[in-house]
Amino acid sequence: MSNKERAIQLLNSIPENKIIFVIDMLESMKAYAGEEIQPDDWDLKMISEAKKENDGNTVSIDTLASDLGIVL
Repeated sequence: MSNKERAIQLLNSIPENKIIFVIDMLESMKAYAGEEIQPDDWDLKMISEAKKENDGNTVSIDTLASDLGIVL
């Protein structure tokens, strides 16, 4: 069953007096379908800070817990 078929099946099971909520949700999502939002200044700042903090190395959960003083 495709996603569209499943969505139709679910829509058919919703009472008519409640379907307006689904319609409102779909209308609001339609505005964003396929739209790629460019990062703003705040997003770019957060991305830059994350890149500075992430050196690509990983740490085991045991090492992290030990560094934080947590006993597992």
